[in-house]
Amino acid sequence: MESQHSNEDFAVGCILSIKTTLGEEFQGQILTFDRHSNILVLQEGTNSGSGPKRNIRLLKANYIKEFTLLGQGEDPLDVKKCFLDLTSLQAREESAIRQAEVDSERFGVGVTAEAQSIFDALSKTLPVRWDKTAIVVMNEVRVTSPYLPESVTGGTPAANDRVRKVLEFERKRVLSRSGSQ
Repeated sequence: MESQHSNEDFAVGCILSIKTTLGEEFQGQILTFDRHSNILVLQEGTNSGSGPKRNIRLLKANYIKEFTLLGQGEDPLDVKKCFLDLTSLQAREESAIRQAEVDSERFGVGVTAEAQSIFDALSKTLPVRWDKTAIVVMNEVRVTSPYLPESVTGGTPAANDRVRKVLEFERKRVLSRSGSQ
């Protein structure tokens, strides 16, 4: 694609009708072309005044089978016409950070794959968290290495029994999986 077309073919603001090597057809306005990565950034549709929401597509130029120049539009990056809902973006960022923090707390540090597997199994039915290498279930029952039913301490007898049953089941499942490989 790069050798077939000059730099002017991908000028900012040009409106193109594109057919890809995958058979897809669409129209878009060029926002930029990165020659180093050979990626074309397009705003889909030909109406640049389509409101605050825009569909942006990144397309490797190698995947363009053919294109037709439909015309030259207004500058798509004109700051007076661009709209960014910063409040919405910040809320999405904060939500993503909170979710990443929650997800990271689910991974034990310095524990075996078997310990992580046991944690994951317990977490399906019970509230669990890591306290260094110990699994804390329902904020009262602790399961320490080597994560055997005998390693369960604290909490009520009913809670201990429940955790021991899940531990026994998970250990059998892990052993049966490793034995069948």
